[in-house]
Amino acid sequence: MELSDLRRRPDVSAPGLEASDAADRLILDEARPFVDALVAEVGSDAAGAALVTIGDTHGALTLGVAAANGLRGIRAHQDALLGERAILENARRLGYAEAVRMLPAEAELVEGARVVLLRLPRSLDALDEVGALIAEHAADDVVVIAGGRLKHMSPAMNHVLLRHFGRVDVSHARQKSRVLVVREPHPSGIGGSAGPDAAWPRRAHDDELGIEIVSHGGAFAGTSVDIGTRFLIGELPVAIGGELPERAIDLACGTGVVAVALARLLPAAQIEAYDQSAVAVDSARATAAANGVAERILVERADGLELVGDGDADLVVLNPPFHSGGALTTALAERLFADAGRALRPGGRLVAVWNSHLKYRPALQRLVGPTRQIARNPKFTVTVSTRP
Repeated sequence: MELSDLRRRPDVSAPGLEASDAADRLILDEARPFVDALVAEVGSDAAGAALVTIGDTHGALTLGVAAANGLRGIRAHQDALLGERAILENARRLGYAEAVRMLPAEAELVEGARVVLLRLPRSLDALDEVGALIAEHAADDVVVIAGGRLKHMSPAMNHVLLRHFGRVDVSHARQKSRVLVVREPHPSGIGGSAGPDAAWPRRAHDDELGIEIVSHGGAFAGTSVDIGTRFLIGELPVAIGGELPERAIDLACGTGVVAVALARLLPAAQIEAYDQSAVAVDSARATAAANGVAERILVERADGLELVGDGDADLVVLNPPFHSGGALTTALAERLFADAGRALRPGGRLVAVWNSHLKYRPALQRLVGPTRQIARNPKFTVTVSTRP
C-alpha cells in the first residue's frame, strides 16, 4: 500500500487538503525501529494489539504501519467523525479492514500500549490531555512518536509532554516536519501536572452569560467563549423574534454554550446539539449538566445534521468552522449551510455568525434562502436565512 492510495472521503475535499503529508511519512520512518523491535519481541499478531495511533487524520499512520508490518487490531482514535470514517473506508477499500479498531479517547485506547504514533494536535490543551491519558494507562516502556508540521509546532509542546514523561528527544526536521520521541511516563504528574487545576475536563464560569463551561482538551475556545459566539448569543433574542421554534439545533456545538443559551431562551422547545468532534460532544454534555439542563438538550456526535430528517427543524444556530486541520477553507461552512437548508422546514431559520471578510451571504442565500443581516460589529456579522 502507498500513502498516495489514501482518500479523504467522506471528509471534506478542497484545494490544499490531502489525505496524507510529509509529517505522516516522517512519523512512520521514525517509528520503524521501535515497531520492528516490538514485532521481533512479541510477533506480528501481538504487536498490533500493543500499537496505538492517535490523531491519524485519514489512515496514513494506522494503515501505513499495518501494511509495512502485517499488523492487525491496531487501536486508533480520531477526534473528527469524518476522519474516523475516512480511516475505516480506506481500510476497507485497500484490504486492511482487520488492521484497525476505532476507540474513544479513554483508558481502553492505550491500556498496555508499547508504541504510540501520535499526530500532534495544534492545541496544547489537547496534547496535555492525551499525554496524561497515555502516561496513566500505557506500558511503563511505552514510546510515543509524535509529529507534525513545523508551522504548527512549538517548544511549548515539549514542556507539555514533560509534565507526563521524563524524556523528549527531537528529530531533525525534514520537509518542514519534525518528530518528538517521548519516553519514561510518570502518571502521577511528576512534571507538575498533578492537582485539581490540571484535571480534565476543566471548567470555568462566564459571568457575563451566566454559564458554567466545561471543556476537554482541544475543544474550540476551551473554557472561554470566543467573541463570535458571544456576539451571536447576544443577538439570539432578536434573531428568534416572536415565532418560537419547537425544535432548535446548535450545529457545530463546540462546548455547548449556544445550546445552553437556547435552552434558557426557549423553555418549551426541544434542543439538540451536534458536532463531529468527540471532544466537543463530551464537553457539550458536561456543560449542559453543569448548567442543570442536561435533560433538555440532546447532544450527539454526527456529520452535520445527518440525524435530522428533511424539513424537520424549526431553527438552526451555527458558528461555522473555517479550518480543516491547518488549512483555511470555506468548504466546511458551505457544507453546513447546505445541510441546514435541507433540514429546515419551509419558514425555518438558520441563524449564523461569521467573520465578515468571508462574505458568506451569497452562499447562505443560495443554499438556504433569503438572508438578512441583523447585526454587525467590526469583525463579525450575524444573519438570519429563511428557507422558502
